[in-house]
Order: sequence, then structure tokens, then C-alpha cells
Amino acid sequence: MAGLVPAIPLRQARPVRQFYLYILASRPGGAIYIGVTSNLVRRVYEHRNGFVEGDTKRFHIHQPVYFEVFSTARDAIQRETNMKHWPRAWKARLIAESNPTWRDLYDEIAV
Repeated sequence: MAGLVPAIPLRQARPVRQFYLYILASRPGGAIYIGVTSNLVRRVYEHRNGFVEGDTKRFHIHQPVYFEVFSTARDAIQRETNMKHWPRAWKARLIAESNPTWRDLYDEIAV
């Protein structure tokens, strides 16, 4: 394909930034925590290894059971804010729709 020139020079291409809303659980049907991050693997690793002080450490809430991807921090934070006001049953239903057994998703996201 000689002669083709990329529309955007590769040196100027900016990496696409992603933001994540995530839900951690202590066990299936147990305590849950909702958060937002720009690096899901790093943040879950921090929770799992007790680097994050607070309820996640105190109640051993470290299994990622659900996450969503957003293109802007604003959208991820807005979704987090909305979900934190939801009744627990709605959050449990959301998790169960994509992860019926509330299995730990860490091995899948850490690939």
C-alpha cells in the first residue's frame, strides 16, 4: 500500500483515555462499593491488597463484580453519583444481569 499517508501523523495521535465505574463486593450478595477510576486494573489491585483505607479494607470488599467503560470522567462520575442513590436491590439486579454468580472479574480485567 505504498503512497498512502495516514490522516493523522502517528506521532501526534493521542491515546484514547477511558474511565471506569466499578462495583466491588465482599462476597456474592455481600457488601458492595461503587467507585470511579481511569485505571481499573491498578485500582482493583490497590483495593485487593489493602492500599485503600476505609470501608473496602475494613469489610474486605475487594472482588470486582461489575464495571462500565466511559469516554469522559464526567460521564463516569455522573453514573457513579446516580447509582449511589439507587436502592440496593437495583444494584444487585444490575450486577446479576451481567454476572449472575457475582464471580470475581479480576482475572478477566487484568489480562
